[in-house]
Amino acid sequence: MADQSIPEARSPEKALNDGVLENAPRDDDASPKEGISRRRLLGTAGAGGLVLGAAGGAVGYAARPAEATPLASLGADQVMFHGKHQPGILQPLQARGHVVAFDLAAGAGRKEAAALLRRWSETAQRLMAGEAAKQDDTDVARDAGPSSLTITFGFGYSFFARTGLEKERPVSLDPLPDFSSDQLDKARSNGDLWVQIGANDALVAFHALRAIQKDAGQAAKVRWQMNGFNRSPGATAHPMTARNLMGQMDGTRNPKPTDADFDQRVFVPESGSKDPAWMANGSYAVVRRIRMLLDDWEQLSVKEQEDVIGRRKSDGAPLSGGTETTEMDLEKTDKAGNLVVPLNAHARITRPDQNGGAAMLRRPFSYHDGIDADGVPDAGLLFICWQADPLRGFVTVQRKLDRGDALSQFIRHEASGLFAVPGGAAEGEYVGQRLLEG
Repeated sequence: MADQSIPEARSPEKALNDGVLENAPRDDDASPKEGISRRRLLGTAGAGGLVLGAAGGAVGYAARPAEATPLASLGADQVMFHGKHQPGILQPLQARGHVVAFDLAAGAGRKEAAALLRRWSETAQRLMAGEAAKQDDTDVARDAGPSSLTITFGFGYSFFARTGLEKERPVSLDPLPDFSSDQLDKARSNGDLWVQIGANDALVAFHALRAIQKDAGQAAKVRWQMNGFNRSPGATAHPMTARNLMGQMDGTRNPKPTDADFDQRVFVPESGSKDPAWMANGSYAVVRRIRMLLDDWEQLSVKEQEDVIGRRKSDGAPLSGGTETTEMDLEKTDKAGNLVVPLNAHARITRPDQNGGAAMLRRPFSYHDGIDADGVPDAGLLFICWQADPLRGFVTVQRKLDRGDALSQFIRHEASGLFAVPGGAAEGEYVGQRLLEG
């Protein structure tokens, strides 16, 4: 929840705050793309309703569907599948997300894995272009455009033994250490294969999830699956950092691609790395299901919540003063001589300059999985962070948080995974081809 941002695209909100629960890319609209596919012919009634609502108040809530209008930019935005890096890392936060892990079926090995990644890559390319799946399309997304859909693939630690590729397993993929806030469910952690899906339309995202699951066929079975969301692009009057389920602005200090050391922190270099060659231009994703103990959190006063985070709840500015982007003054004291930003404030502890420069690109989704029998919400953050080296990124910061983060008593880490995400596929390639056919 606190500091470090990705550059603004051209539209709304932006994402989560500093620290291990902070620093996510901002969720913005991108510019519309030219061209119309089978699923991009019609506009959405929702887009028309928003226009009417802005102009005439309740007029936007017409009892009958709005007349057909040109496809809004929200649906027309398209992300390219092929590229230096896989999609779903540098793009702005999407409104809807799914993360899912698969285990290879008994008897399936390298050959089956290669065929699966080839199918998955073809499906991802088609769906991200706003086209139907090649076979047995469900028509769930027939009327929508690409809606900034991204599909990202990664490999877990166990994948390499299952496929006889242990010699190609990166040292950076060694299992994460235990942390004091961990209460991990092993059934919802790790996995041979990992897929991240994001889109600005819920039906488009679900359509992709279903297509990926169907493509797995007999080669792999779902190990676990989680659903998330963020604020929809265009939901605020002007672009701003989004809020998490604690009500905190979250993402102010995410590293920016314009930073001189951004690539060094986030992506594996093409040469001079301890990682195998197939990981060039790839990254490592740490995935954590972090439950927020909202009933306890919401009993705190706003001042108490701000002291836990180290930032004002209203606008995300540091308690030491200024605006959201003002550099935090860690030495500033009040009239009584007390530090304005408490020593155990989350935003203080997670700052890169308090962790030997350690930083990671946070790109999470919030989640809400219902209310239990005691009326307690099962809600929190599907924390996803990207880094070139998990030991220097996530592990360094989380160890520091373990030693006295004020936020730790209000959260619980319930599931975890670490995945090697190779670089993007070139034209004519599938994701992971350099590993599986090298």
